[in-house]
Order: sequence, then C-alpha cells, then structure tokens
Amino acid sequence: MSARPTLEAVAQAAGVSTATVDRVINNRLPVREATALRVIEAAERIGYHGAALMRARLMERGERRTRTLGFCLLRRHEAFYRELGREISAAASRHARPGVAVIDHLDATDPAAVARQMLELGREVDALAVVAVDHPHVDAVVEELHRLGRPVFALLSDLGSPLRAGYVGVDPRRCGRSAAWAVSRLARAPGPVAVFVGSHRYLGHEASEMSFRAYLREHAPQLRVLDTQVNLEDEQLAHEATLDLLHRHPDLAGLYDAGGGGTPGIIRALRAERPPGHARHVVTVCNGLTAEHRRALIDGVVDLVLVSPIARLAQTVVEAMHAALDQPPEARARAAQLTVPVELFIAENLP
Repeated sequence: MSARPTLEAVAQAAGVSTATVDRVINNRLPVREATALRVIEAAERIGYHGAALMRARLMERGERRTRTLGFCLLRRHEAFYRELGREISAAASRHARPGVAVIDHLDATDPAAVARQMLELGREVDALAVVAVDHPHVDAVVEELHRLGRPVFALLSDLGSPLRAGYVGVDPRRCGRSAAWAVSRLARAPGPVAVFVGSHRYLGHEASEMSFRAYLREHAPQLRVLDTQVNLEDEQLAHEATLDLLHRHPDLAGLYDAGGGGTPGIIRALRAERPPGHARHVVTVCNGLTAEHRRALIDGVVDLVLVSPIARLAQTVVEAMHAALDQPPEARARAAQLTVPVELFIAENLP
C-alpha cells in the first residue's frame, strides 16, 4: 500500500512552501485566495487527505456560517464507499443551508486508531457522521464531541453510545429476516447454512445475523445455521473461510454475508467450488450492488442482493446533521433513528 501524500508533497505540487500549505490548512495567517486555490487544487490532484477541509475553510472565509459536515467512511478502495462519498458531497452542496462535506476514510481497523481519526476530524467540523465499530474508544470520542457541541451520527451501523445524535441507515433486522426468507424459499434441500459478519462489534452486522437466525429457527428448522464466520471485512479471509466451509460441509445449502467487504472473496470461492449449474447450489445473499455483484447475479452465483439506497442515505444524513445543528445542544439528547428502506435485487430486476 502506498503512503498517503504528505504536506511536503502538496507544497511541491503547488510550487509553494510548506509554511504556506500549513497556513491554508490551519488558517493561521491570511493567504491570497489565488494561492490558497492553487494549494487546494494540488492537494486534490495528489489525493491529500485534508484537501476537502482546506476547501471548506476557504469557503468559510467569506461566510463562516457555511457549515462543515464531517464523514468518516470505511475503505477508500471500495466502490461503495467512494460512491457514498460522492453522493454525500452532492447532497451537502444541494442543501438549502450552505454547507460542505469533508470526507475521510478509515483505513485502520483498530478501534483506538479509528477513534483518533474520528476525534481529529470531529474537532474540525460542525457535525460528524461515522461508519464505525461499537467500542469504548469510539464511545469516548462521541462523548467528547458531544461535550464540544458536535453532534455525532452513526451511519450504516448503529453505535451504543447514548450521546450519539442518531442513526441513519437500513433496518438491520429487516435485512437479516429478508435474507433468511430468501434462503428458506430457494434452498433445494435441507442442510447447513453459513452466515458471515465483518465483526460482531458492528451492531448492524450483529442485528442482521441474529434476525437471520431467528427467522430460520421459526420458519425453516430443516436449515441448521452454523457458527458465525468473522471475516473482518477482508476479501482474502472471506475467500479462505468460504473454501473451508465448502470442503467441511459439502451439503451447504445457503450462505448470508451480513457485511460487505469480504463478499468478493466469497464470490470467488463459490465460482471455483460451486460453478453455476452445480448440483449442490449454495443459495447466496449479500449486500451492495457493485459490478462484481451484478456479474455474480447474472451468472447465478449470487441469488439476492440487499442494497442500501446510497443517494437517499446521503440526503437523509445531511438533512439530519443540519437539523441537529439547528437545535440547542441540550435538545440533541434524544437520538433520531432514521431508517431508509432496503432495496432487493435479483438477476431479473437489475436496473
């Protein structure tokens, strides 16, 4: 993995000193607008992580009450999070209240590192939305930002902190039950069923898994759910775990991936071990409609994809953040649960 661009790299790309870049980043001393724009454009060109924040601060010079909305998303290399970032930026720019989205990506998985990155961005923006694991380190940051008057929203997966401003995402319980419904209806024979989560600390994954199990226990007792597989949202781990499952359970009837980052590895394993038309087809349900998911649906490797409507998610979270900022801090104690309906796709209704 290549190192993230540094402040020195921005200075070289813009043809200015590192001190000038520092002033643009931190608003320490006035910098001419033309110079500031040259620095920002260079930062954006080379992928410097603070570029959006620099542009936001330049906008705020003329009108400070332009709000900055911060977003900590997951893996930059995944198409889902890149598209979500674009939709969030568009929603922030379209909103009636002047605002700009500052997008950061959490490449680290360690909760302490995630919390540090959240706190760093949260101190610089008016409100923050995060996709993060539920962990005491994360709770401590939510508490600190709440104390500073920065509302924090959980995005896609809820957080346990009572001081979060709210949750925006699909209903994980309905997702898990929808996946179980599909597996129970499509499975060709009784047998074991596998379920994957990225981490039990993602509350959304945990709720989806529990609901999946509950539905099958009630409606399809002939399908035995195996111990949950944790793939850490890692494609290679998911690939190896799926191969192992298929070898240990040749009668595997179904598979549900409640996360998303490991799905490409699961698809690769299924293609290798259970190609389309195989007598023991594994009914497979996963999340997200990427190009790879589309191919897998069309080829019959995946049967159902559950999709979080990205544009609607982006619009909802931006509106929720502005609404929270319009309220006095003491009125933000009641967390808003803003769920959007999950979309279901099979090979026959792909857009």
